[in-house]
Amino acid sequence: MPTGHLLLEEPIRMASILEPSKASFFSAMTKIVGTLGPKSRSVEVISGCLQAGMSVARFDFSWCDPDYHQETLENLKTAVKNTKKLCAVMLDTVGAEMQVVNKSETTITLQEDGEVVLTPDQGHEATPEILPINFDGLAQSVKKGDTIFIGQYLFTGSETTSVWLEVSDVKGNDVVCTIKNSATLSGSLFTLHASQVHIDLPTLTEKDKEVISTWGVKNKIDFLSLSYTRHAEDVREARKFLSKLGDLSQTQIFAKIENVEGLTHFDEILEEADGIILSRGNLGIDLPPEKVFLFQKSALHKCNMAGKPAVLTRVVDSMTDNLRPTRAEATDVANAVLDECSYSLSVKAKKNGELIDPLNLRRAEKVFNQEHYFKKTVKFVGEPMSHMESIASSAVRAAVKVKASIIICFTSSGRAARLIAKYRPTMPVLSVVIPRLKTNQLKWSFTGAFEAKQSLIVRGLFPMLADPRHPAESTSATHDSILKVALDHGKALGIIKSHDRVVVCQKLGDSAVVKIIELED
Repeated sequence: MPTGHLLLEEPIRMASILEPSKASFFSAMTKIVGTLGPKSRSVEVISGCLQAGMSVARFDFSWCDPDYHQETLENLKTAVKNTKKLCAVMLDTVGAEMQVVNKSETTITLQEDGEVVLTPDQGHEATPEILPINFDGLAQSVKKGDTIFIGQYLFTGSETTSVWLEVSDVKGNDVVCTIKNSATLSGSLFTLHASQVHIDLPTLTEKDKEVISTWGVKNKIDFLSLSYTRHAEDVREARKFLSKLGDLSQTQIFAKIENVEGLTHFDEILEEADGIILSRGNLGIDLPPEKVFLFQKSALHKCNMAGKPAVLTRVVDSMTDNLRPTRAEATDVANAVLDECSYSLSVKAKKNGELIDPLNLRRAEKVFNQEHYFKKTVKFVGEPMSHMESIASSAVRAAVKVKASIIICFTSSGRAARLIAKYRPTMPVLSVVIPRLKTNQLKWSFTGAFEAKQSLIVRGLFPMLADPRHPAESTSATHDSILKVALDHGKALGIIKSHDRVVVCQKLGDSAVVKIIELED
């Protein structure tokens, strides 16, 4: 059973599947995207990740086969049931990624100042003298003096698990490189990145399409992480492909910015995508370190003003093997929140299930200057505002002024709730998704599961799927009954108590209204 079905099977009793305490409702307003790998695929570890605040699980298809990832996903479903914590699924494509192929998985040691040949002939075994690669156009793309990095994760040229190469010669289809640092490579695949070099590979490869149309369709993925997005057309082509795959027409596309090409076309990519992932590891190869943080601030500010989620990668990498993050990593996380720019943080889930300390996130959120951010966002949007922007900003302004405990937003598409989240309220937003009935002329079905689960990546949004028997727009008492369910849900979670004020945003007929209610005993 795909995890998305959990919402549909318990539409009106959502409160019953979550523990009745504020701490269990949300670890922090900032969301956590966790990458599930070899150390973090057991039910026990995934359960720990969910308890720590992970709300989106990322499946990286640049390594291992679909069967392996399916086993991990089945464990995720079990963990979701056990912990009663909802979690969305993100499929991360391989894209235009070059790889070194090490079929025998022997450890390869490269010595500084030595030479190594990169060859497209995969008949060769990987050795310290020759490394077979999966791309036959590298020799035509690079020139003498170009920089190439090879490794599994980070590429700095200072650690011993990745290597920095400099092209010294091109011989036919082979590229001869000088080794700039001693390193030991282990495993079956290593990523190869040529700094500031255009690689003539498709953004959505045939292998990617096969995985999406099989594994992705089977599991009704909520998000597609489009690796190595370089142009807006890459996003349009991916969306066109998804539109032909039934339910995946609702899957949101997050454009992953990994090189200078994606950076150069960032504005047009942002306009086309549903969200952005900033791959700081790869960007650190194409850009000097001092420019990565400048681009991060600029890019995420644009995401905020567009009201689109942004994900930062390479967060607390040391926790893959260590119990605690470094002080620099903890500061990086807090600054990401304070810089008004972090919707979500991407981390590699640890073998004991520990992730970012939610307390560190909450401390940063507590001192976040919401008033300054709100004014800046309103100024950016300008006048006249659209009807929905006006309603969303008014709901947030009212909630802050009356010190509301929560904002409840009734929505069908999720757009209204996302607009409210765009203005960064200091209190959580309960997004009550009202399912809509649709038909393909063969059968009837309800929408809502995708919209609800896709809220899990947006800062401050927490979804609840309403009973599909109630209409999305109503002036009758039935709408009040949904509100009562939402309020009871909040009370059961411990985030609403007697005499609290609640701001409600809903449609009444052709109009949208914001109202403030004060709870009785």
